Amino acid sequence: MNEKVLVTRSSMPEFEEYVEMIRPLWESHWLTNMGDYHNRLEQGLKEYMGVPQLSLMVNGHMALELTLQAMGFPEGAEVITTPFTFISTTHAIIRNKLVPVFCDIKLSDYTIDEEKIEELITEKTVAILPVHVYGNICNVKRIQEIADKYNLKVIYDAAHAFGETVNGTGVGNFGDASVFSFHATKVYNTIEGGAITFREEGLYKKLYNLKNFGIRSEEVVAEVGANAKMNEFCAAMGLCNLKYLGENIRERKNRSEYYTEKLGNIPGLKLCARDEENVTYSYGYFPVLFETGKYQGGGMRDFVYDKLREAEIYSRKYFYPITADAACFKNKYKKVLLENARYAGDNILVLPLYPELPYEMLDRITEIVKSCVLSGNGVVE
Repeated sequence: MNEKVLVTRSSMPEFEEYVEMIRPLWESHWLTNMGDYHNRLEQGLKEYMGVPQLSLMVNGHMALELTLQAMGFPEGAEVITTPFTFISTTHAIIRNKLVPVFCDIKLSDYTIDEEKIEELITEKTVAILPVHVYGNICNVKRIQEIADKYNLKVIYDAAHAFGETVNGTGVGNFGDASVFSFHATKVYNTIEGGAITFREEGLYKKLYNLKNFGIRSEEVVAEVGANAKMNEFCAAMGLCNLKYLGENIRERKNRSEYYTEKLGNIPGLKLCARDEENVTYSYGYFPVLFETGKYQGGGMRDFVYDKLREAEIYSRKYFYPITADAACFKNKYKKVLLENARYAGDNILVLPLYPELPYEMLDRITEIVKSCVLSGNGVVE
């Protein structure tokens, strides 16, 4: 029980299976530039996700950057987004010379508050970039209604929602595009990787060119692009992992339900609400919001974080600070009213969750959490 436990652990196939998958690469010497594995994985993911179009990328961040670039927004245009997300979401907007306009979130599911979007729309607004958080799906119907009313694009950051469906529809079908991350820490990984799903056929060629330096032919570089191609080794890992994804998600679900059983009725703890009737989840995260008072060294969240760390159990303050308060922005957005997002950022802890996590360790984790909350140790009057 003394083994270090991280907040997640990468899913991998058997070593021999992966070696056999990559063995042909030593014969073909085709290691990148949209090879056979790349093309097979694109097709396999289209089928699994139930989407009409999909473009693989080197990672989720470049997927989002190039999606924004492909939309052709003018420099200085505004994109309404959430501050309760990984910093990549905000960076992708800024690196495209666009302006992030932060909208607060709902504490019910931590997604963007769709009823606060319209008041943020100006003549410079070109898009809404919501984020599905912890597998909770945004109010896609209402967001699309707003976008249609004001003629705005909708690009979803769906890094937390791979493999999920809403009333039977794959999550990658909403908006103008959805962006996914296949980073090693995700429910499904290609070591490093990402993808963009979309409906417009012409966007595939645009993204294909942009991820390959903007090259249109051997003699024509038509756009300023990037090198965002997925290599064959990553695609091979993706093909292997895709076979075990269903089992992976089942094991995650079992452990999520076990956590809920152990922590669901403790005063001061708020677990993430799930819409099991309409959404099929991939159970990538198990966030806990601590609603208790002030404790020595900070809030109860920080107290629990430290106690878990003493036991070599590494949880994560996810997302803290919120992106609007990141040091790189030098307090630029400090006066923006984001009460719910900051409250969530100050009080949520994501507990370890992965398919192989022993139930004995789940017991250990939940006992530490319960002990901290119920004992009141270190309380500051």
